[in-house]
Amino acid sequence: MLYRTIRRTCSALARAVYRPRIEGLHHVPTRGQVILASNHLSFCDSVVIPLAVPRRVRFLAKSDYFDGPGLKGLASKATFGALGAMPVRRGTGRDAMTALEDGLNVLNNGEVYAIYPEGTRSRDGRLYRGRTGVGFLALASKAPVVPVALWGTQEIQPIGARMPRVRPIRVRFGAPLDFSAGYDHLASGKARRVVTDEIMDAVHSLSCQERADIYNEHADRDAL
Repeated sequence: MLYRTIRRTCSALARAVYRPRIEGLHHVPTRGQVILASNHLSFCDSVVIPLAVPRRVRFLAKSDYFDGPGLKGLASKATFGALGAMPVRRGTGRDAMTALEDGLNVLNNGEVYAIYPEGTRSRDGRLYRGRTGVGFLALASKAPVVPVALWGTQEIQPIGARMPRVRPIRVRFGAPLDFSAGYDHLASGKARRVVTDEIMDAVHSLSCQERADIYNEHADRDAL
């Protein structure tokens, strides 16, 4: 109930203020498990995607947003929780595995799970190489993967800006990708790499960003 109320209110407000251009929403299944694999340009990407999709979208958010002190901390926890965020800690391989297990549980429950294969947001606008967690989720869950491209979100709240700005937003959803079969002949690590690269190719075909064929190693403390 809280999620529906917050989403309805925030979605109406965001559409009135930002007038986002949303394309291809029909590609997102109306029921059942689905992975949304998106490029990552801004902190607010994890607000834009849940508000653009009629279904509840689950995604990972820094544990800082759930652990803050005082009324501000409580408000942050309530808002991110209502939007579908799940807290994650970063730093160790165990943390990364726990995050993947949480995502797989979401998918096995027939829900929508959003992930940024680049790992952290792009500071220069290029599309970086995808990390293979999304490949693991696609192969383990057999869920369809809908590629997503975002534009303009980096202009709403640039790195270092305290207050959001009003800028045009565009969201495009691509046709679902099916990885439920055809990869059993590959070693598990190779299969995850192949699937991840196919997903990033699909994201690139939507976003038309310049590609950086390296991992985004920048330690962005604000990234989700």
